[in-house]
Amino acid sequence: MTISVFLIVSFFVGEMPAVFGQGALIDFRDRPSRPHIVNAGQALHSYRVKSLSVDAVLEGQVAQVQISQEFQNTSNRTIEASFVFPIPQDGAINRLTLMIGDKEYEANLLPREEARRIYEGYIRRNQDPALLEWLGSGMFRTSVFPIPPGQRRVVTIRYSQICRQYMGLTEWNLPLRNAQYTSNTLQSMKVNLVIKSEQDIKSVYSPTHRLGIQRPSDNLARVNLELRNIIPSSDLQVFYDAENQSLGASVISYRPAEKEDGYFLMLVSPRVEQKKEEAIRKKVVFVIDRSGSMVGKSMQQAKEATKFVVNHLNDGDLFNIVAYDAEIEAFEPELQTFNQSSRTNAMNFIEGLFAGGSTNIDGALSTALDFLKEDQLPGYVVFLTDGKPTRGETAITKIVQNMRQANASRNRICCFGVGYNVNSLLLDKLAREGFGQSVYVSPEEDIEEKVSHFYSRISSPVMTNISIDLDVDTSRNVQSKVLNRVYPKKVYDVFAGDQIVLVGRYRHAGQAKVLVRGEVNSEKVKMAFPTELVKKSKGSKYAFVEKLWAVRRVGEIIDQIDLYGKNGELMDEMIELSRKHGILTPYTSYLSDENSDVRDLDQARRRVSDQLQGLEQQSGESGFRQR
Repeated sequence: MTISVFLIVSFFVGEMPAVFGQGALIDFRDRPSRPHIVNAGQALHSYRVKSLSVDAVLEGQVAQVQISQEFQNTSNRTIEASFVFPIPQDGAINRLTLMIGDKEYEANLLPREEARRIYEGYIRRNQDPALLEWLGSGMFRTSVFPIPPGQRRVVTIRYSQICRQYMGLTEWNLPLRNAQYTSNTLQSMKVNLVIKSEQDIKSVYSPTHRLGIQRPSDNLARVNLELRNIIPSSDLQVFYDAENQSLGASVISYRPAEKEDGYFLMLVSPRVEQKKEEAIRKKVVFVIDRSGSMVGKSMQQAKEATKFVVNHLNDGDLFNIVAYDAEIEAFEPELQTFNQSSRTNAMNFIEGLFAGGSTNIDGALSTALDFLKEDQLPGYVVFLTDGKPTRGETAITKIVQNMRQANASRNRICCFGVGYNVNSLLLDKLAREGFGQSVYVSPEEDIEEKVSHFYSRISSPVMTNISIDLDVDTSRNVQSKVLNRVYPKKVYDVFAGDQIVLVGRYRHAGQAKVLVRGEVNSEKVKMAFPTELVKKSKGSKYAFVEKLWAVRRVGEIIDQIDLYGKNGELMDEMIELSRKHGILTPYTSYLSDENSDVRDLDQARRRVSDQLQGLEQQSGESGFRQR
């Protein structure tokens, strides 16, 4: 019997949305070509995920993770088992394997449609494929067929990820919530994590689970968790704290070919000593949608989110609130200094808001930005809407143009889109042109939780208007620019305990300095940290840096096409990156098709263009999932 394994995988960088997958059974007794899907909750005794095994190594802030799932058929007929799981933000899948007995079968990269067609063909012939498919941003589903009665199959996935650091703590997160895995009880779950650090590890702990922790040496820790007969109800979070050193930047470089530009991963944590009373003052205008579609729970949550922002302002901050439907209403005619009196008045204003009317997004933004024109303090617009513009200016291009003209002082526009009716293309453009970011809240999520989590990060800016560069030893008379294709493209502010994560390419190797420039309380500051860019890498230990850069670049290209339309040059670059780095997206996964000539650029461009039609969805659930 010929046994094959097929891998369909893609990754799109951005905020990971809430996920809602569950195990599923597919019954092929009736019509093999159109299988009947049975929820796992409706067939608890047909199969089970017998075990979930996780092995991970966290070195500094980079984790290499392997997840193995063992499926067992507990029914008296042959079945297919399907298992949905998320991959964390800044993660990239490297490998999929299928174990049948003692034999391990490696995955092949194929186009999505072709892999699904071949997969279903094998099903009809009762052969043994495993399929990994992209469901949405950071979401994947494994399907294993067939599993004869009483038999088991093991699917193993390996991925790498960057673990974020905040307030000196490095966090590793393993998504385990019940809604993300299976409705069935897991007979066994084992997690083994090894933590390695260049500095001494001070502490290791988890706020979610009771861990077994061993400390063989000062800079090494072993973490294990073993549970039986459980349904996971929360993600596994592990934090570790290492000795704080004066070094605020670290760089990992990888250069497989000396004649080509290298790749780097840069982690920057500018440390500015400040007393609490010296915290950088800021301006914040919260813009809240009170149109008719916000009536009920959404309006109440939005009000609570606004209260949270106001309650967490610092003394001396300037703020205002703009509520809008067809009309625009401001809390006060000018920015208010935050104190006990203005806080009380703001709470009363918020409590009196109610939903009704149409949606004047253009007018609301113009009003908010008018408040932020004069002062030199860093300014933020926290903009919340659940709909599309229906009053005043409604053309997306014109709304963005008006915002850009009104925002000459470069305030940060932070957009929150609520529900499926929001015009996500508009919010993405506003955030991109407004030096901010867009966050989307699905109907089942809590608006207050999303806004409060985001605002907690930006509430205490440490350094603003930041730029980062690398200065290579000038004794070599290097004239050309050292860095190129750095993502994210711009870094504007860093907040208390936060960290900047950059990936990019470099041309020149050798001793270098990371140069961080910015402003602290309107005064310009400059910091320098030593590092080194390798001339040629020995081995592939840091090869993940190249993959992470390529994933970011492909995500940037998709963003550009999403926001500004198709572009032949960008499509060609996406095709080339997909071929070189093995990156599969919902739009370019066909590139690994063994039956198509990937050298035919015209054919590839046509097929990419067809696939990119999906980006034209601006609202509704389909448009929401694109984000």
